[in-house]
Amino acid sequence: MSTQLEKNKEVVIRFNKEVIQDGNLDSFKELMDNNFINHSAPEGADKSSQGMINTFNNILRPAMQDIKVTIHEQLAEGELITTRKTISGTHTGVFFGIEPTHKKITIEVIDIVKIKDGKYSEHWGINTLPSVLQHLK
Repeated sequence: MSTQLEKNKEVVIRFNKEVIQDGNLDSFKELMDNNFINHSAPEGADKSSQGMINTFNNILRPAMQDIKVTIHEQLAEGELITTRKTISGTHTGVFFGIEPTHKKITIEVIDIVKIKDGKYSEHWGINTLPSVLQHLK
């Protein structure tokens, strides 16, 4: 029998594979709370679920059409799931104004997601995107 912590981890795994990697909008709608808040969104950016899907489907996925998410570790406590992962792919599309270099990109990420009733409720995260962009220039 699955514990609630295991179920919450599975929600995060599904989100990473089905939404970020595969671009599945039905999964995104299923896994997002209506009142979702992305605490890590840049200043002035949309902190709602719409801002998050925009990042994946209009920035990351077009820049790396072979995008892959690899989950290395997950820790769970209460409603919080911490995940260490990499998002990788080949830079084949414009990425934050940088023309395709066809270089391999690997973004290291640590996310904390609050799961409420089986859905993404809140998100905090850090990543190596700034240094990746510097190496592409």
